Amino acid sequence: MYSVTLEEIANEFDLKNLTEDIDLSEIEIDIPQVNRPALQLAGFFDYFDSERIQLMGIVEYTYLCKLTPEFRQETLERLFQYKMPCVILARGLEPHPEMMFYAKEQGTPILQTDETTSEFMGELLKWLKVKLAERTTIHGVLVDIYGEGVLIMGESGIGKSEAALELVKRGHRLVADDAVEIKKVSHSTLVGSCPELIRYFIEVRGIGIINVKQMFGVQSVKDTQEIDLIIKLEYWEKGKEYDRLGLKENYMDILGNKVVCHAIPVRPGRNIAIICESAAVNRREKKMGYNAAQALNDAIMNSSV
Repeated sequence: MYSVTLEEIANEFDLKNLTEDIDLSEIEIDIPQVNRPALQLAGFFDYFDSERIQLMGIVEYTYLCKLTPEFRQETLERLFQYKMPCVILARGLEPHPEMMFYAKEQGTPILQTDETTSEFMGELLKWLKVKLAERTTIHGVLVDIYGEGVLIMGESGIGKSEAALELVKRGHRLVADDAVEIKKVSHSTLVGSCPELIRYFIEVRGIGIINVKQMFGVQSVKDTQEIDLIIKLEYWEKGKEYDRLGLKENYMDILGNKVVCHAIPVRPGRNIAIICESAAVNRREKKMGYNAAQALNDAIMNSSV
């Protein structure tokens, strides 16, 4: 499980802390969802997700305003009996006195944003998804090739970093070398990045460490990239059957997500950078509905009829 502090969220979204006596750095958030307590304000607390961030907008606020003072006090008292990480008021709404009283009594922070409820909720959910995503670290190189995130894997010393260096010289962008941190931000999306300590560096055997950003400029690097394709480099084995048509896709499982994977045999004379470029372009063509292998196969089948 991963977590972020409420202080990080407040700093990221410029939230105002209306309960200054409560230390936001001591409150950790580990659930990437948000709840709007509309039904709870009406008295329905079954399945109340109190462990989530609670967000109130103009609907909840107007409902509270229309309650009698006695019923509003009773409603808020019951709400704040649950251990909530915080309550965020959108549109710059000011909390009712009863809300401030029970918030301070229960130690629940009240935060405020000037953003609209829907816009703020969308941005917060997106940010939490990335920060709290399931993650792993894989040995490899991640490069942005024509907008496609290509993860190059293989044994140590097989030429991953050299291929990445050649790709950078050809105008593509390095994301990570040696260690790739991968986050699962959705059931279909993996995002890769590089550990801060080794960001922008490449190790080339025989030369040493190279700072790609300093050598080729800021246009040659990128901090994060979705992973669209895996190229697995392996030493050429005589007699082994390799895929020559590409009619059937092979996949590699990372954190439960399947990513298209090509096994590329390596031997002297093969230009790995050009092969990576071709694989990335071919992948884009398939996304756009064109499959070269299938088109050739269909043409052959039609000509034989």
